[in-house]
Amino acid sequence: MGADTLSDVLRAVRLTGAVFVDVDVTVPWSAWAAQASKLLPVIMPGAQHLISYHLVTEGECYAVPQGGEAVRLRAGDVIVFPHGDAHALSSDANLPPGPGFDVNRLRPTAQRPHRIHGGGGGARVKVICGFLGCDVRPFNPLLAALPSRIHCNGHDSSSNARLSQLYQMAVAESHEQRVGGESVLAKLSELMFIEVVRRYLETLPEEQTGWLAGLRDRHVGHALSLLHGQPAREWTLDELAKEVGLSRSALAERFALFVGLPPIHYLAKWRMQMAAALLADGQASIAQVASEVGYESEAAFSRAFKKIVGVPPATWRKARNEPLSAAAS
Repeated sequence: MGADTLSDVLRAVRLTGAVFVDVDVTVPWSAWAAQASKLLPVIMPGAQHLISYHLVTEGECYAVPQGGEAVRLRAGDVIVFPHGDAHALSSDANLPPGPGFDVNRLRPTAQRPHRIHGGGGGARVKVICGFLGCDVRPFNPLLAALPSRIHCNGHDSSSNARLSQLYQMAVAESHEQRVGGESVLAKLSELMFIEVVRRYLETLPEEQTGWLAGLRDRHVGHALSLLHGQPAREWTLDELAKEVGLSRSALAERFALFVGLPPIHYLAKWRMQMAAALLADGQASIAQVASEVGYESEAAFSRAFKKIVGVPPATWRKARNEPLSAAAS
């Protein structure tokens, strides 16, 4: 039940990529990656948020989050910073961070990857780095459920074997510069991120709660699948509980335990995320968006949208499209 829900969220939050950074250095070396919000205006001005990731393809190094503990990475390992936290990559966790992901040198969606070379002449290290854009407002339950970093060990894991294959395809695509390469890179980046999320979900302990853990719970996962499958339906807690096979109170308690919201409140927020994505795409009128997400009138939808999002739908659409217009000019 949970797999379709995850796909639904990934579509609605408009996950997209990617700018690749090809790191080919020798020990000792260090490169600094600023908070993703500082990179976003240059790399993906139309996105609300940047997710950064790194895959080590040769040698080993450390990822050192700002104010956090260093993580040792070996060839085949991947580390993702879902919230775009500032961090350094280095051959030694104690090295001061050097220049690396320079905002002034990175360019949006360039086929040819930005390259970081240099180092002290010692052992060789290769890392493939990149960024993914997504929406976080008004509601991104997946991003909210992810930790500050996800480290996937690349050894003895079929999931990470697939990850490595995807990254290698991305590197080849970025170097060959074939027609349609930008679109291929974007899709590969999305697939990589989904594989990392799958891997993370598989490793969550049984007692874990949260939206992702809720996907694998029999009753909560079923409820989420129903809400996402029929978001425009006038669901009541009684109807949802009957479909799931729990009492009204049991479902309300279990859903809130995992997701952190009552089911109908969750549905209301999810409808607004769907509406925001439709408004940003710019193809449908506000009345059409209202109907699509389950409101009988444009006025009722506008009131609900403003209550949850904070601004009317027309204002939201204008604000979302302004960065795209500025980037185009």
